[in-house]
Amino acid sequence: MEEKGNFDKNSIIGFLLIGAILLSWLYFRPEEAPKEVNNQTNTEVTTDDKQTEVEKPNLSQQKETSQLTANGNDSLALSMAQQQYGAFGYSVVEAQKLEQETTTFENEVVKITVANRGGQVVSAELKEHNTFDGKPVYLVKDGNSEFNIKFQTNDNRNIETKNLMFIPELTEVGDSQKLMMRAKTSESEYLEFAYTLKPNDYMLDFTLRSQGLNNVINNNKADLTWDLKAYRRAKSISYENRYTEIVFQYEDGKDDYTGQGDEASEEANKIDWFAYKQHFFTTILLTDNSFEKGKFTSYNLVQDEQVDTLYTKRFVADIPLKLHNNEFSENMNLYFGPADYQLLTTYEKNLDEIVPTGWGIFGWINKYVFIPLFGFLSSTLGNYGLAIIVMTIMVRIVLSPVTYKSYLSQAKMKVLRPEINEINKKYEDNAMKKQQETMKLYSKTGVSPLAGCIPALLQIPVFYALFQFFPSAFDLRQKSFLWAEDLSSYDVIFEWDANIPLISWIYGNHVSLFPILASVAIFIYMTMTTGQNMQQAQQPGMPNMKFIMYLSPLFMLVFFNNYASGLSLYYFISNLITIGIMLVIKHVIVDEKKIHAKIEQKKKKPKKKGKFARKFQDIMAQAEEQQKQNKKK
Repeated sequence: MEEKGNFDKNSIIGFLLIGAILLSWLYFRPEEAPKEVNNQTNTEVTTDDKQTEVEKPNLSQQKETSQLTANGNDSLALSMAQQQYGAFGYSVVEAQKLEQETTTFENEVVKITVANRGGQVVSAELKEHNTFDGKPVYLVKDGNSEFNIKFQTNDNRNIETKNLMFIPELTEVGDSQKLMMRAKTSESEYLEFAYTLKPNDYMLDFTLRSQGLNNVINNNKADLTWDLKAYRRAKSISYENRYTEIVFQYEDGKDDYTGQGDEASEEANKIDWFAYKQHFFTTILLTDNSFEKGKFTSYNLVQDEQVDTLYTKRFVADIPLKLHNNEFSENMNLYFGPADYQLLTTYEKNLDEIVPTGWGIFGWINKYVFIPLFGFLSSTLGNYGLAIIVMTIMVRIVLSPVTYKSYLSQAKMKVLRPEINEINKKYEDNAMKKQQETMKLYSKTGVSPLAGCIPALLQIPVFYALFQFFPSAFDLRQKSFLWAEDLSSYDVIFEWDANIPLISWIYGNHVSLFPILASVAIFIYMTMTTGQNMQQAQQPGMPNMKFIMYLSPLFMLVFFNNYASGLSLYYFISNLITIGIMLVIKHVIVDEKKIHAKIEQKKKKPKKKGKFARKFQDIMAQAEEQQKQNKKK
């Protein structure tokens, strides 16, 4: 037991001594160890600082290295671009450095946006005009237009400008803005599209030229193509589409158009300008030096008029260009604006031919009578509906002598009706004799059945001229009158969405009031003029007047339901005035008893037959004799 106690005591002393030695070592240990750790930490920090200080001058080296890398990438990019675009790859690489893909410039009336790709107009907004549903009018937007020039380079590449990248530069030249779009092969060699926009003008100067490309282009030929789809802007797409077509001037002042149809094409030589006419708006390309030739094609895009269609027609122009020493040099103009007759005449390039005023005498009447007269009345009265009414009154007053002559002829025929009926009854079975005796009566009394037709024929030029004038009168666009919201389009008192077979196709999905009123007025007028002669037996070879009396109002009712309400308003007022004039003539001016007395006096006077009358009578006698001989056989 005792030994055990000693072991334990010695063990405890040993452990205490070891502990004391350890504590002493820790206490008396030199401070270098901690200092060494601190120094080591400071050294690392200093080393980092030194590294930063050393790297500071290396940043410039790094930038130089980056630039070298970038240059290397540019060289690689240029090489790749040139593989695809040939010499014009230079412009592709330069365009990648640009922040904007398009450039926009504008004046008071038009806003133009040109894209870097293709250097072409990708948006043309007319700032003062809206569509029928209140949206801005865009002639070019959302890829509906593609302007392209195709040519060949020395390395046998077919270059198309629509795929090239152009570098824009917008500057101010006086009051005008000039945008130069350059597809470069080097810094000083390029193909340039230059657009110049003047203040308050829809017309742009458009220059196509090149510099230093005579070693790039391998011949003096290029092809200009302009493909454009015309947007719908009116309520009636069929009515708008009827006046949507390509119009062009060629061979020193002649003009022509593609017309309607699913596909219509025309070719011409020495072309001065061509227009993509879209009823009340148009896009035009003009050239100072006539294009040698060109082909114009129009495609109808309206397959179903009951479907809400975005486009009306697609237009394509193919124009060969001639280069000079392998360089482009074309001075042209671009017009994005209204097809307004008075506006287009200010450009003095026969652009007024774009507006269909009619051919020959019809166009003359519109150009020199109705367009100036309506312009004066609308500006004076300030209301376009009233201007139509006043102009209608003036036209009817001018034509009132013609109306008088027509009615006087009808009154004479009415007086002779009993005698003509007697002849018809007497020679009922002998048409030849009946005709012969009727003509003898006309000759004796001095009455001609054609006398009433001639005054009516004299009114046709006025009728047709106004038929052309109202649908093309830009001033009527979106001008309201009474219940008609737009005098250039149809008025609506009732409409429906459902497609009714045949009715929707012929008449439409709406009811217009002005055509109904005009139809009623025409029916009354026809009753007063044609109806009074209907008791007379129908002459052989003469048209059925009763049929005509019902056909004319029906034609007006159906056909004019989709036409401009301004035109229907004119015909309604015109027929009302004519009815009034005829009532005055009938009850105040013309006395049928006096007419009958004059006819009786003429019967008593011997009338010398003219050469034509004698010849006609001889022919009739020979025909009658021949008829008798045929009966004997």
